[in-house]
Amino acid sequence: MSQNMEENQYIAVRKEKANELKAAGVNPFTNGIAPTHKVGDILSTYQDYHRAALEEHMDEYQIAGRIMAIRFFGKAAFLKIKDVSGSIQIFFQKNKIGDEIFDLYKKKMDVGDIIAILGPLFRTKTDELTISARKMDFLTKSYRPLPEKWHGLTDIETRYRQRYVDLIVNDEVKDTFVKRSQVITAMRDFMIQHDFLEVETPMMHPIPGGAAAKPFITHHNKLDMDLYLRIAPELYLKRLIVGGLDRVFEINRNFRNEGISIKHNPEFTMMEFYQAYATFENLMDFTENMLTHVFDRVVIDHAQIEQHLHDTQGPDIIESTVDQYMINYQGTDINMAPPYRRIRLRDSLIEIGNAPADILLSKENALAYAKSIGETLASEDQSLDCILTELFEIIVEPKLIQPTFITHYPTDVSPLARRNNEDPTVTDRFEMFINGWEIANAFSELNDPEDQASRFHAQVDARDGGDEEAMHFDSDYIQALEHGMPPTAGEGIGVDRLVMLLTNQASIRDVILFPQLKKRDNKVG
Repeated sequence: MSQNMEENQYIAVRKEKANELKAAGVNPFTNGIAPTHKVGDILSTYQDYHRAALEEHMDEYQIAGRIMAIRFFGKAAFLKIKDVSGSIQIFFQKNKIGDEIFDLYKKKMDVGDIIAILGPLFRTKTDELTISARKMDFLTKSYRPLPEKWHGLTDIETRYRQRYVDLIVNDEVKDTFVKRSQVITAMRDFMIQHDFLEVETPMMHPIPGGAAAKPFITHHNKLDMDLYLRIAPELYLKRLIVGGLDRVFEINRNFRNEGISIKHNPEFTMMEFYQAYATFENLMDFTENMLTHVFDRVVIDHAQIEQHLHDTQGPDIIESTVDQYMINYQGTDINMAPPYRRIRLRDSLIEIGNAPADILLSKENALAYAKSIGETLASEDQSLDCILTELFEIIVEPKLIQPTFITHYPTDVSPLARRNNEDPTVTDRFEMFINGWEIANAFSELNDPEDQASRFHAQVDARDGGDEEAMHFDSDYIQALEHGMPPTAGEGIGVDRLVMLLTNQASIRDVILFPQLKKRDNKVG
């Protein structure tokens, strides 16, 4: 018998049970019954209560949750009920809830059903905290059985396609997404504490801009015009700086029509923020402080620290700040304690990439070096700075395991960044890397409209030459700059990759609730 046929038989049996419940006057999809307590609260409050104390404390508690296990024996049964906060054992007996209800539930109840339980607490002979059911109500009859050996599935994509089942049976997955929410909340709180205003900018753009990426295209029928899902909110956020909103941020989705990998999803979450009268150097300090704040709020176990301090009667739990901010990501220790290393891109090629210094002098030298290490570059016709940036991605990025700011990117690859005063061939820009990944990109913004227009024209030429990721010419943005944008610094931080690091997840798909996957037949049996 095929798996689908067997599953369909299970579904048919459960649907028949639902019909039999209805025939017996029990609604298998009851509404209007709400829990008064969460399991986690009950466990934390009464975990230290002994049997005698619970017998004196006979308050009744109503919980609601999904049945994860059932053990019937004679005129009694044990259930394991799980809600969003945890799991607890339920004991129900025929003489406590009535013969008719007991017999009906015994025959019609399945793992996966959602029920409500009302009753007092007690401890079993094995000392397990348990609710003794005085009343039970069906809330939802589950037609599909839960997988029995979920952790043994070889098709990992099934977990992503049926994330709801993944969340039901795998507490670690739920914990990851709880922590993701906490990370975003901590980032938002940090921005608000520093007087930033949260805003929302368009998701559909008449001109794609703000980053070098290939966009998704859609069409507005009424206006009869193509629109682009945004690749970045940057140009709209900077329009707000022009309008006098000196500190703005947005946490939202970007869309890039690119490949899918363990660190790329076409739909991903970014936080972008812009601050008037700031520089890219200011933002390096700001970023260190923000990540420290997030780590402090989400990762560090302050309760454990306080308990150890109490137990040891001294401050010896943490030997140094480094110990507090150390994480292990997939077997690699990463120290998140600031300050982070700061190094110029050109210097990093020599000091970190171990390239010969003469590659900085000419295209010929750089191309010869690329060939000597067996690398084929995207194009030999590009500028020296473009070649150096491509070499950086090859020989330096993978080595940037500890948090590192790479600064002063070439002007040729930074069309929206301000030129450096001392060396106009580079910009006042940094990218922050952790574990070899780009986590943040920031720069002092280009606010000279003529310089910006010239760089847009260069991007248009690149597009005409076949670069599908080059930017369009945004005349409305140039017009905004002509009204005057104060000196400004801005930054984008990849939320998904940051969450991957802080939750030790190997793939970006493990920190996105519903990641993009290839289409396949998902017909319901």
